[in-house]
Amino acid sequence: MSSSQFSMKKEYLLEIYDRNPFVQFLEMKIADLKEGYSELIMPVDTEKHTNLYNLAHGGALASLADTAMGIACATIGNKVVTLDMNMNFIKGAKPQMGLKGVGKVIHTGRTTMVAEADIIDEDGNLILKARGTFFVIGKFE
Repeated sequence: MSSSQFSMKKEYLLEIYDRNPFVQFLEMKIADLKEGYSELIMPVDTEKHTNLYNLAHGGALASLADTAMGIACATIGNKVVTLDMNMNFIKGAKPQMGLKGVGKVIHTGRTTMVAEADIIDEDGNLILKARGTFFVIGKFE
C-alpha cells in the first residue's frame, strides 16, 4: 500500500473511531497509526473507569486492548470482529491521565487475523498483555 493510500485510510479510521459511541464513552483517543500498528490513550477517571478498589476496572482495560488490536487490524484494510481474546493482568492501574494501549498485528490470514496489545501506564509499567484472534468480515474500501 502506498503512503498516500495509507494516509487516506488513516484519516478515515480517525474519523470513524471518533464517532464510535463506546470509544467516546471510555474517552479513548487514537495517538498513532501505522500499517499493522495502533496506539491509543485512555484516562483512568475515578468517575468512569475504576473498580471498588480505585484501580482501573478490568473491563475498561479489556476494552482498550480489544480496541487497540481491532484498529491495528483495520490499518491493514480489514474490517474485523473479535473471535477470542486472552488477557494477563500484570499490575493494577491507579487513576491517571492516560494509559497507552499499543496494538500490533502478528498474523494476517484470508479469514482471520491475530494481534497483540500491551497496556502501559504513565510510568512505563506493563499493566496488561493481550492476544486476540479476529474474524475478517470485509474490507475497508
